[in-house]
Order: sequence, then structure tokens, then C-alpha cells
Amino acid sequence: SYRAVSRRLACGDVEGRLEAIFGRVRAIQAKSGRFDMLLCVGNFFGSTSEAEWAEYRTGAKKAPIPTYVLGANSPDTLSYFPDVSGCELAENITYLGRRGVYSGCSGLQIAYLSGTEAQQQPEPAHCFSAKDVTELKTSLLAAPNFRGVDILLTSPWPRDVGTFANSAGEIDTKKCGSKLVADLAASLKPRYHFAALEKAYYERLPYRNHMVLQETPQHVTRFIALADVGNASKKKYLYAFSIVPMSSMDPAELVKQPQDVTENPYRKLRKEAPKSKAPLSAEEEPACQFFFDLNKHQGKKRPSDGKERGDSQPKQAKKPPQPTGPCWFCLASPEVEKHLVVSIGTHCYLALAKGGLSPDHVLILPIGHYQSVVDLSSEVLEEVTKYKAALKEFFRSKGKRYVLFERNYRSQHLQLQVIPVPLDLCTSEDIKEAFITQAQEQQIELLEIPEHSDLAQVAQPGIPYFYVELDTGEKLFHRIRGRFPLQFGRCVLASEALLAQPQRADWRQCAAQRPEEAAQARAFRQDFEPFDFSLRD
Repeated sequence: SYRAVSRRLACGDVEGRLEAIFGRVRAIQAKSGRFDMLLCVGNFFGSTSEAEWAEYRTGAKKAPIPTYVLGANSPDTLSYFPDVSGCELAENITYLGRRGVYSGCSGLQIAYLSGTEAQQQPEPAHCFSAKDVTELKTSLLAAPNFRGVDILLTSPWPRDVGTFANSAGEIDTKKCGSKLVADLAASLKPRYHFAALEKAYYERLPYRNHMVLQETPQHVTRFIALADVGNASKKKYLYAFSIVPMSSMDPAELVKQPQDVTENPYRKLRKEAPKSKAPLSAEEEPACQFFFDLNKHQGKKRPSDGKERGDSQPKQAKKPPQPTGPCWFCLASPEVEKHLVVSIGTHCYLALAKGGLSPDHVLILPIGHYQSVVDLSSEVLEEVTKYKAALKEFFRSKGKRYVLFERNYRSQHLQLQVIPVPLDLCTSEDIKEAFITQAQEQQIELLEIPEHSDLAQVAQPGIPYFYVELDTGEKLFHRIRGRFPLQFGRCVLASEALLAQPQRADWRQCAAQRPEEAAQARAFRQDFEPFDFSLRD
């Protein structure tokens, strides 16, 4: 039926404490009613299991509910699992097998992988290899309309599961766990993923399985690591949950996003995966044929038929609006600090930032008065693009990559802040991760938008926004709906995660005397000259 609700229990390392776990299950059932099954991850058997286990193996005692366990994680317990493909170990206790998918009569799909990640070849019997993970992924992803599995059971944690998330306490998720399990979780998109082995309880905030604005919404994943049964610290080792099989759910209900949903911790893995072009379904068309209307909170698509913008012709050259008062950035204005200007084109100019994060922190500015990138006429936008290309080439020649950001909020003249970061300091993924992590900490929804999309596709003129662009073309975007920290972009770049100069987050603390600024501008102008198209055009 549609509401085929299953009530399940999951537990961490039993380590042979069968009386303890089954006693706890009986107590819970007496209080809360019957559960359908118990799923055990981590070490089911321990070094002193034999006496307790004999009573269950011989049938003298029986597990109170159907219990499904993963295989050995060390050579010591291999003898308890006579058949690698899975078998009944005792009445009501089943070994699932080395790897595979268990489908119950309710339609619930449970994917499982036994053992720990192999560190050598050939892999020992208690370990899994990249081949095991690939075969498990292939068997599921080959199914037509595969959306994910209901539950994934592994003993090790996935590497990096704590990225973009609440703290995992003493566990360092960047070092702990298995990269192969992370790859498996990224591909199988389980609604629940249980793991153990670390003697810790960690319920990660749910994470999304789609790229916002780039893919249709999908269900979220909840990762839960469980402690060892009967541990002295009273850490949680048993988790009760109810689940309706994905196959029985209303699609709209399945993809509902909880308020505390985070970015996917395995974004890097998803990006590195070979991009196979799946045939588009009837509901989906190429993203380039749509604009995204961010007036609605979800990325609702509106056709790019030109009606929204009056016509589908390129923007005609138009005079920029005049400033309502003195402007510090209109080049013709007496307020402009002209000693900071380092290059002047036909429609734009470059100037060193006052109180820059570094001596080569520059601004790309339109000569005329435009408030934001989405207000620019086509010829001004074209020259902005030329300056970006010239700066990329210039900074790369110095062993750096640039990060560009714009804050279209409480500012009246467009300023594109361009800050170079040493190539050997961090990757473009590190930069994106730093921005997304610090945005989440401040409840700012910073979304990745398609690399080749025009900013005008996600922001309409007059709408406040903040956006970041890397010199690879990758972009992050936030539609500002209320207050926004004015120094957010600088703070992220100055943070320990990137330039490690938190004392320079506020430009006012970094302002130099005019002669020093003029000397820095002369030095930059001289250095940039071979790359400056404005001197040749």
C-alpha cells in the first residue's frame, strides 16, 4: 500500500554482547510496540563471543526480531561467517553477505557492504576493494529510473562526511573512514546511511543529493554513526526509525528539503566522477534553455522566451543612470582616488582596492554609473570579461589564481573585487568549500550555479545578491533577502581556511598612506602592462 511504513532498528558494534542488545530490543518493543527488523553495522562478533553465541547458534535462545548483520572487519571473526555470499547464522539472525542489495517484501531497498577498506592487494577476506564498490554501484545504477536506495549499511564511516556539517566531536572526519564508502554513498544516494567502528555516536545534519539550480530536487540523506553496545559512556548505540519505501512515496513528499539541510559532503567526488550524459526525460530539458526565477525560494524554471525581458535581442547600448549624489567610483567624479587607478579601457577601469587584502587586490569598475553586473550593457559586460581574462593570465604567471566577488547590496556603483590566492595554498574546491561552510555558519544559502550561465539568468536588475566567481568560471550565488554581512567576502578569504590573515578582514584596518598607495599602484601598473589590452586596443 502507499503508506507501507516500516519500523526499523539499527545498532552499532555488538561485539558479541548478544544478551545486552537483544535485552534492549525486547525492552523497547515492550514499551513502543513491535519493530520489523534489527540492522547491525560494525563488529557483530567480538573476541569473547563464543559462549553467548553458542546458545543462539544451537537454538537454545532466539533473537527477538529478524536481525541482519554485516560480515567480519578483522581476521579474528572470519570463522563466524561460513558463506561469503550470505547465509542464516542462527534462527532470526542473517548474515547479509559481502556486498549486495536486500529487498524486503515491502519494497524497501537496503544496500550493504561488509568489511573495511583494503590497504593491500590482493585484499584480505575481511576487506572490500574498489572493484567491490564498482560492482555494487553498477548493479544498482544500471536500473532504469534509479533514484537512490532507502538504506545503506557499511561498517566504516565515509571519509569527509563531516564537511559542511555539525561537528562529529572527537572524530576527525577528514582522516577517519573510507574514501570508497564515501564514493558509494555519493552514488547510491541512500535516505539513511548507518555505520560504526569508531565507538562514537554522530547524527549528521541531512544533506542534499542534487546541485541546486542545476538538477531537479532529490531526497536528502541522513548519515548516522552508532556507538558500541553497552558502552560505559552511555553513547547512543541503538537507533529507531520509521521509513516508507521510496518506491511507495509521493515524489513531492520524497524530495521535501528539511530546514537544516546542508550541502553534499561528497561534492568533490561527484565533480570528479565522469559526467555521463543520460537521456533527458520528458520533464527535463537542458538547463541552458531556462532562466531560474529566484523570486521563488526553490529554483523554479521559467522559459527563456525573451518575454520577461521585453525582447530576445541583445541589450542595446544605453546610457548608464546618473548617480543620485557624489560617487566614489564614477571615473569622472572628483571623489575618485585616481592615484589607485592602474588601467583604463573604453568602458571599464582597474584600480587597486583601498585597504586591499594584498598589494595586488584590484577592482574592476565600470567608468559609467552602473549598480551591478546584471545592469551592465552588452559592450560594458564584454570589456569586464576581457579584464577578467587578462587578470587570470597575469595572476597565473605569478603562480596565483583569482577569486572575484560582487556584493550588490548597500552599494550604488558596481565593484568587482578581484583577490589573488597562491595556487599552492589551496585548490578551487578548497575555496568553494570555505565560502559554503562559512555561509552555512551564518545561515546564508550560497548555491553553485552552472559555470557557463549568465548572472542575469539568476538575478534580475534591482534584486540584491552576493556572488563569487573563480577564474575557472565556477560561480556561487546568494540572493539577499534580509540583512547581509558587508565584509563577508573579505572575511572568508582572510580566514584561516584560505589566506590566514583574519586581521585584514576589515579594509579600514589595512588602509595605507597615499604615497604608499601610489607606489603600489605604479608597481602593479608596470607588472600588468604586458597583459593590459587597453594599451594595445
